[in-house]
Amino acid sequence: MSIDPIEQFKSKQRETWTMGNFGDLAVFTTPVAGHLVRYAGVTGGQAVLDVGTGTGVVAITARRLGATVTGLDLTPALLAQARASAALAGHDDIAWHEGDAEALPFADASFDVVLSQFGHMFAPRPEVAVSEMLRVLKPGGTIAFATWPGEQLIGRQFSLIAKYVPPPQGVASPVQWGDVATVRQRLGDSVQRLHLERGIMGIPALSPRQFRLFQEAKAGPFVRTVQVLQQDPARLDALRNEMDEMVSEYLHDNIVRHEYLLTRGIKV
Repeated sequence: MSIDPIEQFKSKQRETWTMGNFGDLAVFTTPVAGHLVRYAGVTGGQAVLDVGTGTGVVAITARRLGATVTGLDLTPALLAQARASAALAGHDDIAWHEGDAEALPFADASFDVVLSQFGHMFAPRPEVAVSEMLRVLKPGGTIAFATWPGEQLIGRQFSLIAKYVPPPQGVASPVQWGDVATVRQRLGDSVQRLHLERGIMGIPALSPRQFRLFQEAKAGPFVRTVQVLQQDPARLDALRNEMDEMVSEYLHDNIVRHEYLLTRGIKV
């Protein structure tokens, strides 16, 4: 029996995001979640879907505004963190689903707003993921998402990782979602009033090395990369040196600055 490379990739993704403790890193995306939810114009009474919800910061933010919220993620371990965070925030009525951005388990036109914060961008087939997000969105509804531009820190880090540990053939790079021209092409004429905006997420750090070690301990893709390169210490050292040099460009006043891109459109 032949192995489906896309399903194999998704299985590996699920395993990757279980590594480390992403919740300790995701807490820094909480202000970004506030920005995204406000940018999307979420209001009370709307039905909102958060695709690739991770630890649930966007879903919980939308629920606090009175929306009826559904959060979906591929990784059970992240959903467990989302449920725990929602309970602490006093919102235990969010509907959490384990599921795939490329096969959303919802009927057509189910939601007023579809959001994703650094989530859908990891789906291996962008055209499938965006088609599904638009399918479950009502006509006149809002799609809005946050992504990492390829020329900024996180985008450059993912590209660097791919140089040392190449992704499977046929899997699109997540940083393509940070390119404005690519976003316009992928959404095409399915949306109107397309709007783009940028913001900065900051993570405190005392040195590039300290920041890198934090990522290596907490963020699944960085944990896995180190694990894969352990058998080749010279390449691992080279990667780490490049990472530290790269991070130093974005470390100012003890804050590592991460620029992100927000996109918003109205379904035709």
